[in-house]
Amino acid sequence: MLDVFLTCDTEVWCPGWDSLDASFPGSFQRYVYGRAGDGRSYGLPFQLATLRDHGLTGVFFVEPLFSGRFGLEPLQEIIGLIRTGGQEVQLHLHTEWADEARVRLLEHVTEKRQHIRHFSLDEQETLIHAGAALIEAAGGGRPTAFRAGSFALNLDTLTALARCGIRIDSSYNATMMGPTSGIAKGKLLHDVTQLGDIVEYPISVFTDGFGRLRHAQIGACSFEELRQALCAALEAKHRAFVVVFHNFELMNSSKTGCDGIVTRRFERLCRFLDDNRSDFRTRGFRDADQPFDAATPPGAKVHVGALATGWRFIEQATRRLSA
Repeated sequence: MLDVFLTCDTEVWCPGWDSLDASFPGSFQRYVYGRAGDGRSYGLPFQLATLRDHGLTGVFFVEPLFSGRFGLEPLQEIIGLIRTGGQEVQLHLHTEWADEARVRLLEHVTEKRQHIRHFSLDEQETLIHAGAALIEAAGGGRPTAFRAGSFALNLDTLTALARCGIRIDSSYNATMMGPTSGIAKGKLLHDVTQLGDIVEYPISVFTDGFGRLRHAQIGACSFEELRQALCAALEAKHRAFVVVFHNFELMNSSKTGCDGIVTRRFERLCRFLDDNRSDFRTRGFRDADQPFDAATPPGAKVHVGALATGWRFIEQATRRLSA
């Protein structure tokens, strides 16, 4: 059986940094609830209901630093939705928010630093500690797992996490910032790995039908690519398969309506996992830091077929035309 982690990076963004207070209420509604013209919500409520209807476990990595500007109540609302939906809350940090706090987290930081890797070890520890405290204060419990915004971790991030008592990281993405993180030099991580005090759950990747590395994101892969990658990972005896998506991923690019293709893809993936429980078990990170046999090598890299990838290209072209 393969452990599958359905992980949602849960974030709120405004159209710019110059008029945050005016734009935040509307942005919050678009990004969190994703209400479309048909009156339905395709944001968090829809995702949570779909997981519930299929009896699946999801992990919601919630970005809390925005509440330093707008107060705890919006963060409590997000976490309340997730907890009411019976899903797990963990910690996600987008450090672009660090200099927007009413009370600065780092007195000397007055400029935008997009990634946590742009901060020193001690600064990272301060930010992770502050984010975890906000999650806990908003009712999410003490985080036990972390994901860096834009997957932009470095070696200091792992040390800072250990200092903060967080033993699981899921920031490494071999298709993006992972190779430049300084972690596991000379290797591309594609399965669960022990890195000192930290257990790393990298975003799952596969070689697509045209020979290119692709990470398992619902908005960036066809359903058939995800299905084939899951089955290949099961056959290769991977320790886990980590899928990523966002709270706004089922919306169109303007966040005014539903992206029908991605929404159907999400529903098909949930149905597939529900129908194949003997092979795939969705779970959270609360109990996932158990020791494993590090001497056993990780599962082999996985591949998907050209038809599965070709279907993604067709879907992408259709989405662009309908945007």
